[in-house]
Amino acid sequence: MRLELGKIHIKDVQFGAETKVEAGVLYVNADEICKLVLEDERIINCRVELAHPGESCRITPVKDVLEPRVKVSGGGQIFPGALNKVGQVGSGRTHCLDGACVVTVGKIVGFQEGVIDMSGPAAEYCPFSKTQNVCVVIEPKDGLETHDYEQAGRMVGLKVADYLGQFARDLEPDEIEVYETKPLLEQIAEYPDLPKVGYLHMLQSQGLLHDTFYYGVDAKTFIPTLMYPTEIMDGAIVSGNCVAPCDKVTTYHHFHNPVIEDLYKHHGKDLNFVGVILTNENVFLADKERCSDMVAKLASYIGLDGILITEEGYGNPDTDLMMNCRKVQNAGVDVVLITDEFPGRDGKSLSLADACKEADALASCGNGNVVIHFPPMDRLIGMTDFIEMQIGGWAGCKNDDGSFDAEIQIIIASTIANGFNKLAARGY
Repeated sequence: MRLELGKIHIKDVQFGAETKVEAGVLYVNADEICKLVLEDERIINCRVELAHPGESCRITPVKDVLEPRVKVSGGGQIFPGALNKVGQVGSGRTHCLDGACVVTVGKIVGFQEGVIDMSGPAAEYCPFSKTQNVCVVIEPKDGLETHDYEQAGRMVGLKVADYLGQFARDLEPDEIEVYETKPLLEQIAEYPDLPKVGYLHMLQSQGLLHDTFYYGVDAKTFIPTLMYPTEIMDGAIVSGNCVAPCDKVTTYHHFHNPVIEDLYKHHGKDLNFVGVILTNENVFLADKERCSDMVAKLASYIGLDGILITEEGYGNPDTDLMMNCRKVQNAGVDVVLITDEFPGRDGKSLSLADACKEADALASCGNGNVVIHFPPMDRLIGMTDFIEMQIGGWAGCKNDDGSFDAEIQIIIASTIANGFNKLAARGY
């Protein structure tokens, strides 16, 4: 598959009488967005607020972050099976509003949504402090069950990102990036002397608001499969979970998976990037055993020499991570793990909930237990009612002036376990 990603660079976002992109500025009509959102009877209130880099502004509780995109040519549409009709994506031309994001805001489970600060010390830990953010703040009708609210909130983000993406369709991109992965045998034959490397992408799928969707299918319902990397970059995977904010893989991060992007940069030079194995993170031991067996079988079957593995979440998913590592390594494929750590605030406890002797090559994305101070902000998008309950906070951490102290795991994507952000740790 060959995908051309046309980037329209967005340098600012402003309200306007009509939604359009002009001279690098995204103008949004808030009434049009709210009208679209309120088509869902489960949502009774909507407002749109804008957040720019460097502003004294705090956004919380954040559910998801998405980049506006549109399919210009090739099969399928953005978010196939989740929002639009099912159709294979990953080829043709896609345009994106690079630098702009849709941020969905509103309480779902409270303790598992995160914070984005647009300035101050916490901003350094979050990639979305540097993007032009269209924040959609939603309120559900009374008595709405949490799973229904999650689904409604998920659809809000997809609809608004799809709506804004349409305004990139006829624009001339500022930059075009090309990614291509050929059918397996052809791909292997093209670089016979380079090591064959793959990527194992573990999707959060534990249920109880811990779900991810592949072409609209709940990840916990499928078994490991092979896919083209460009499918992920083209909207095949959608976040639908409320895991710890620090390592939540938002829908934006599926579009911009750093492992896939870096493997493409090395492809044909010092490695042959042959594809992606997609798997889930299970609750029951039998499911963990079954899926990790199949992961090892697929890695061996397609003849990989090495594989990179990332997870989403921590604790229970660490067992899936180690099972995959052990079985793939024992199948004769070299493994490198990428994950964040939770060794306590002093860094002296065990970093992961599980381990195996085969896990001898690991890149760390940082310690989520580090505590920082969040100063007061001039503007709040959303509410801070749940700060003391949110993961990383604690009773009494919030001050009367709106400031608070918390572990950085309260920040969206601060230690994201696919390496997107800039933290790391070194063992001694």
